[in-house]
Amino acid sequence: MKIAVPTYNGEIFQHFGSCPEFTIFTVSDDGFLDVDIISNTGSGHGALLQVLYDNEVNALLCGGIGGGARNGLAQLGIRLFPGISGNALEAVTALLNGTLTYDPNASCGHHHHHEEGGDCHCGEHGHHHEHGDDCHCHH
Repeated sequence: MKIAVPTYNGEIFQHFGSCPEFTIFTVSDDGFLDVDIISNTGSGHGALLQVLYDNEVNALLCGGIGGGARNGLAQLGIRLFPGISGNALEAVTALLNGTLTYDPNASCGHHHHHEEGGDCHCGEHGHHHEHGDDCHCHH
């Protein structure tokens, strides 16, 4: 089983469509966990879906995700676990243990822009950050 998580510095990145990288956890039948980090070189959910498909991913754990990406994942047969924040390894471990808490309705439906590039603590998704600052939304 392969589980992908959009990440930044080991934490779950809250914007699927603009994640800097994926951490892909490969779980063998005996429970062995192999970890690969793949940089995001594309843009938009279409390119990201191709990365997941090319890496034979079975499940995606993420923060916010838009409707187009949700539909694409469904078409590819990739299980979706949205609305997650925190450490990626801890989330994957919780999934494997059957204790993962996630929000099946988490989405990216709101757009706003941070002119000065400050951190966002808004709880909304699909917004833009200048100067490389990260969003710390938890939805």
